[in-house]
Amino acid sequence: MSESTEKSGGLDLADPYTLTADGIKEPPVGWRNSFRYLGPGLILSASIVGSGELIATTTLGAEAGFALLWLVIISTLVKVALQVELARWTIATGQPALTGYNKVPPRIGPIGWVNVLWTLLALSKLLQLGGIIGGTAAAFSILFPIVGEPLGFGSLLLWTVVLAAFSITMLYSNRYSLIERGAVALVVVFSVVTVLIALGLPLTPFGYSAGDLGSGLMFLIPAGAVGAAVAMFGITGVGADEITFYTYWCVEKGYARWVGPNDGSEAWVRRANGWIRVMYKDAAVSWVIYTFGTLAFYLMGAAVLNPQGLVPEGNGMITTLSRIYTDTLGEWAGVIFLVGAIAVLGSTMWASIPSWARMYTNLLATFGVLDWQDPVARLRWIRVFTVALPVIWGVCFMTIQSPVIMVQIGGVMTGVFLVAVVVAVYYLRRTETDPRLYGGRGFSIALGVSSVAIGLLGIYTLLSVFGLKIG
Repeated sequence: MSESTEKSGGLDLADPYTLTADGIKEPPVGWRNSFRYLGPGLILSASIVGSGELIATTTLGAEAGFALLWLVIISTLVKVALQVELARWTIATGQPALTGYNKVPPRIGPIGWVNVLWTLLALSKLLQLGGIIGGTAAAFSILFPIVGEPLGFGSLLLWTVVLAAFSITMLYSNRYSLIERGAVALVVVFSVVTVLIALGLPLTPFGYSAGDLGSGLMFLIPAGAVGAAVAMFGITGVGADEITFYTYWCVEKGYARWVGPNDGSEAWVRRANGWIRVMYKDAAVSWVIYTFGTLAFYLMGAAVLNPQGLVPEGNGMITTLSRIYTDTLGEWAGVIFLVGAIAVLGSTMWASIPSWARMYTNLLATFGVLDWQDPVARLRWIRVFTVALPVIWGVCFMTIQSPVIMVQIGGVMTGVFLVAVVVAVYYLRRTETDPRLYGGRGFSIALGVSSVAIGLLGIYTLLSVFGLKIG
């Protein structure tokens, strides 16, 4: 999992979740020396770029035009402080997020209330990830219509089965280095092309002007776009699930193990702050990647699809989204889009399967089903979920067959759960994070702003999406 350990059957001989003096490593100083230690954020970017950017953000641009450009920017920026603060606790303690969530009172039997909400989030995410595997199957079906019509039931079923089987085969080992390298390759393929096309739109009949961009910074939400806007805020940038599973990848990269067990010494504080600074850089690189991707997808939806009245719906989502490319570059670009769509949606599958497998396993550990600190038992359960989740997601897609709605449902629930994450982060910061590791005044302000914005999102979701009224 970490680059410095040997592997045996997918299991690190030096378990990154066990902190020992033998695992201590001095942190690098500066960007150049830190670069080789980045990685968790790249897995995060792989997960983010698929569901939020390609589906939800482009759909929102198609529905609302440029009016919600401001929300795209805010949604990617405002949650980073929360992500960093939870990762700070993880690096200091060596514990992943769900272990921490379970400590937040009150508890319901063996499980904390935050993990109860996380269970509800996980159920809604079955739909969202089903939408991802479905979107990928649809792209393959159009590109290679082996059975019947390109978007017919038989073709979609075949490609869904193929994708699930391929994902299970490739990810069964659950080695960190494999997951990281695969995520990076998939993100690069589509993100570079998409950003270039978005920047080139002003040279086409679907160009946008400075006035269009200015109209998108007016902090308004058009009537009829509330549900899509809330879903996009929950999904784009780091959502509650990405904030949560980022902690697992920080541990498996080696950050916590390299800090070592907290012996209260100044040497430990120095190492911890050093590796936290590396994590800052990792999070910053990730933010740049998914922010540019998000803006690119939104601009394409607003500039190309909105003027034509095209909104991605049902299994025709991929066909509609391909109009971004065919209407801009010509019919030949449709094939490029499909290859790119497979890469970006596939990157979400690639990152999400091992991430959710770890979170489900950690949840079972809070119930006492296994000992999280037992690496053999932990890997066994992670592999069980690595096999089960793609199958369940595929069944969900074949049952509902509406990727856009499936992704938006997951996005709304993500926005609600973010409020619980805020509570958990502040609780762990106050009770378990060494004050000597706290960020400076600027970071504290950013964390406060992030928390308030997320709190307002939760309230707004309840009022607007679920139809509740005050008074």
